[in-house]
Amino acid sequence: MLQLRDLRALLIDMDGVLYRGDTPIVGAQAFLAWLTQRGFPFLLVTNNSTLDASAYERKLAGMGIAVPAQRILTSAMATADYLARNLGPGTRVLMIGESGLECSLRERGIEISDQAPQAVVVGMDRHITYAKLRTATLAIRAGAQFIATNSDRTLPTEAGIVPGAGAIVAALVAATDRAPVIIGKPEPPLLELAIAKLGQPPELTAALGDRLETDIAGGKRLSLPTILVLSGVTEQPPPPQSDLHPTWTFRSVRELHAAWQESLSR
Repeated sequence: MLQLRDLRALLIDMDGVLYRGDTPIVGAQAFLAWLTQRGFPFLLVTNNSTLDASAYERKLAGMGIAVPAQRILTSAMATADYLARNLGPGTRVLMIGESGLECSLRERGIEISDQAPQAVVVGMDRHITYAKLRTATLAIRAGAQFIATNSDRTLPTEAGIVPGAGAIVAALVAATDRAPVIIGKPEPPLLELAIAKLGQPPELTAALGDRLETDIAGGKRLSLPTILVLSGVTEQPPPPQSDLHPTWTFRSVRELHAAWQESLSR
């Protein structure tokens, strides 16, 4: 039976695992510092496309959590990678999203334009308007590919659970009768890119997150061990009849950290 001490790499979600909004979750800094000190391979892998890796590095630093940008992978980065590989640099896309998505697309040579776009790319946008939805709907109905960074319907914040990128995607699905290609968890592209970057055996690379329907489902889809923490969107373990039982469940990364240390001491 697989033990925590057997793991060789970790794919760590951020929202609801390391912080809520701009408030760090107790134990997150100590856990990541412990992994770093041990030289344990890990990536912070988030469905949130609003910031680029450097901005996430600064955000984490502001909460006392030191992680370099090279250890951060976002759904925006994976979306830009998907577009560059499948449609090529110079592809014109209509974008609904924020600075993280824009930066990632431009870095891979993707042109952001609402003039005859070849694809509509949708991520979290806290400034969404009817005009943006209208333009995207018309482009998708005219034949543009429909690509979503992720399908998270909600986002955990200090104030509570608020609409996520999936809520915007749902509006466009309703308006276009089209289903998007989804890059983020639980779909494979983001996690597959993360696994490739770490280069460790998938069966010993665990997906750690706070959402059953994305983090745990995504890990299970790729036959990864999974770790659920109850510090974000999911506040209770899944019921016995659920198909989404994680390999391990902990209240938070602080409890995970303690259990892992105990596992190593046996």
